[in-house]
Amino acid sequence: MIGTTGSQKSRPQQHQGFIATVSACRGALLGLFSFSALINILYLTSSFYMLQVYDRVIPSRSVPTLIALSLLAAALYSGQAALEYFRGRVLLHMARSFDERLSPRIFELIMLLPMTPRGAALGQQPLRDLDTVRGFLAGGGPLGLFDLPWMPFYLAICFLFHPWIGVAAIGGAIMLVTLTVCAEVFTRKPIAEATQHGAARVSLMETGRRNAEVVAALGMGERIARDWELTNRKHLDAQERASGVSGGLSAFSKAARAALQSGILGLGAYLVMHGEASSGVIIASSIMTSRALAPIELLLAHWKSFGAARQSWKRLSDLFAAFPETADPLPLEPPRQTLSVEGLVLTPPNVAKVVIANLSFELKAGNALGVIGPSACGKSSLARALVGVWRPQRGSVRLDGASLSQWSQESLGRNIGYLPQDVELFPGTIARNIARFDPNPSAEAVIRAAQQAGVHDMIVHLPEGYDTRLGDGGVSLSGGQRQRIALARALYGDPFLVVLDEPNSSLDVDGEQALTKAILNVRERGGVAIVMAHRPSALATVDLVLAMANGEAKAFGPRDEVLRKVLRPVGQPSVPVVLGTGT
Repeated sequence: MIGTTGSQKSRPQQHQGFIATVSACRGALLGLFSFSALINILYLTSSFYMLQVYDRVIPSRSVPTLIALSLLAAALYSGQAALEYFRGRVLLHMARSFDERLSPRIFELIMLLPMTPRGAALGQQPLRDLDTVRGFLAGGGPLGLFDLPWMPFYLAICFLFHPWIGVAAIGGAIMLVTLTVCAEVFTRKPIAEATQHGAARVSLMETGRRNAEVVAALGMGERIARDWELTNRKHLDAQERASGVSGGLSAFSKAARAALQSGILGLGAYLVMHGEASSGVIIASSIMTSRALAPIELLLAHWKSFGAARQSWKRLSDLFAAFPETADPLPLEPPRQTLSVEGLVLTPPNVAKVVIANLSFELKAGNALGVIGPSACGKSSLARALVGVWRPQRGSVRLDGASLSQWSQESLGRNIGYLPQDVELFPGTIARNIARFDPNPSAEAVIRAAQQAGVHDMIVHLPEGYDTRLGDGGVSLSGGQRQRIALARALYGDPFLVVLDEPNSSLDVDGEQALTKAILNVRERGGVAIVMAHRPSALATVDLVLAMANGEAKAFGPRDEVLRKVLRPVGQPSVPVVLGTGT
């Protein structure tokens, strides 16, 4: 189901495909090319002003002509400045539009990637790629690309001044193009390595931050820090190599361009002395040659950012091609009758090993199933498959006969309650967390879910009650409090299917009693509850039990009948041999 669902029809503007986003920038690109055309024509102002001053004003000593030319040049320079400003604003607008159109889709993919093969390794790389592309578009680098097509125009004018000036300008262009090619060849690998090591160091630091207590308690701080320093050093080395090549070529290009300008001046003076050009050509040709080669030099100066943006663009293109958007499935009626698992074969997204093999069972409205088994028997994997976060390799999970792939993620989520082993709450109020950040939550539904989870009294005794804000992960609450709020979140909206993975791992006696009542409530209102059991107390209100081992069903049926088969004989320890905390 996940990975194939499309955009929400209520927000079509936020879910444009990659090609549609690029196409939407077509108008801005045409505007940029138009501005660039006018700007490059106005760049001729300085050359022709100098040409007229040297060839007309000075020989004629005409002050009115000088004043008229100066006023005309001032007007043209003002127009050039205005066009440069507007071109920069269009570029900034295009960069922002690019980000606004793609960032919601990028966020969805970042949420999706951990549940797909090889996706977890990407982490937040797509968001960094988007930032890189936006930063390049908003910077000065693209201006060189828009000015580059005008280089032949300036070179043609150099030939009009004199063929030798044109030849010298072409020689300079060839030299700078060669430097550009060298920049491409020598910076591609270090830029790619810098990106790879940069992602690795961010991932390592985020992992350390999430597990700060474990790192401190086990004295792992210095060892983790050494690993981070090594990764960071590799990142800096790669960046230094890329910057060294790009900076060295850029410095050489500046020196070469300055030498070329001096050479053009000398060549112009030589031509003037031999009567082959007017004195104004000396300055005008130098300015014109400089203008012809400026786009290449600008590209060289921004080549590092250009190379990084191009690689980011390619990764984004490949990502959107691998996860294309599709239309939402036809809306289905909320499920009310059955949950069926048919020949389910499941492998985790990033592991080739089969964790569930050929599992089948069916539950009807009002059933509650307890799933028991040793560690690593597949209980948590089954929970993820039942709620649709892991897609089956073969077989299917069906609600009222419809496979989960026939539901959009949004509509399916309204009919499912899920409490994972590792509880995470989001920054925001307790009410918003329980309401799953519904933009228009029902206060009655929030309170009812909290009451069903037995957490209402605890919440109202907080200083701000349901408006109490939680930090990242709800760090101000105890583990049991977080688990009970997460249970209320799972029960919000009275979903048909409620899957609870080790729901009593952090609960006290009161919490377990609330859990028992919650499961009974799901059954009484005609829902289906599935409990991945760690302790026998979680099975008090279930009517069916599935015993699993090595990813296979070993027994399925009425609770008491199955438990008699799997419990140790009298006189042995009373802990069931098949209960555990496996995945």
